[in-house]
Amino acid sequence: MSDALLETDLPLPNRRQGKVRDLYDIELPDGSAGVLIVATDRISAFDVVMGNGVPGKGVLLTRISTFWFEHFADRIDHHLVATDPDLLPGLTAAQRRDLQGRSMLCRKLEVVPIECVARGYLAGSGWKDYQRSGAVCGVALPSGLRNGDRLPETIFTPATKAVTGHDENIAFEDAAARVGEGLMVRLRQLTLDLYGAASAYAAERGIILADTKFEFGLAPGSAEPVLVDEIFTPDSSRFWPADSWQPGGEQASFDKQYVRNYLEELVAAGRWNKTAPGPELPPNVVANTLARYREACQRLTGSVPL
Repeated sequence: MSDALLETDLPLPNRRQGKVRDLYDIELPDGSAGVLIVATDRISAFDVVMGNGVPGKGVLLTRISTFWFEHFADRIDHHLVATDPDLLPGLTAAQRRDLQGRSMLCRKLEVVPIECVARGYLAGSGWKDYQRSGAVCGVALPSGLRNGDRLPETIFTPATKAVTGHDENIAFEDAAARVGEGLMVRLRQLTLDLYGAASAYAAERGIILADTKFEFGLAPGSAEPVLVDEIFTPDSSRFWPADSWQPGGEQASFDKQYVRNYLEELVAAGRWNKTAPGPELPPNVVANTLARYREACQRLTGSVPL
């Protein structure tokens, strides 16, 4: 297994790091302001970056995101301009090799500071919330639902987007107070529409899209949202194999829930407390996680770039 690319250090301005991605300011081929987004092989869970990565994960994330951006290009504008690192001046041959397959050259937009989440099934933090309150992020649900059940209808649950630490689920009204009601109504519509269309596409390929999250941006002088960051990847979505779906417990998955489950075992054993630094993942967890991401990429896009 090749080494994981955990970080980059490029001769480009304004380097900053998210949990998985490294970002730099660039000039796009047309001379406009842009941002280079590099998907590293870092992996996070519970908002903590693990001590090691999953080799090739960033390439898979980029392949899946670019596929979906193109798939929905006739429905909604997106920020992706190009994926070829050779368009970037001033890099060495080794740096270009590191970026191959994992870089997106994107328009620089004003990112809306709200994470937009669509949930079609009861899982993860939503299941825990439901057990406590009978609701998910303040959205009341019927009693008697099981872990993994399909919800009566897809729900929209916005969250604040934290630069560091945990994102915080908030009510729709709170989100509207922060960014404007008109914009939030539009974001809710786009989120639910995209989730519905992607769910139908995934179902044809034997995958249940249990939930997903989006980020949106705004171009100068425009009120129409633009898709940014990533879309329908195993990092931002829950993918379950449809043929093994069985409500009443944890589902088999093609996403990083496998890593979360392993980490919950560490927590239960008193070996980690869900705070930084994240633990090193053992080789079998890394290999099995990569296999799940590859399977998702193969089923959704029809190919695997590794």
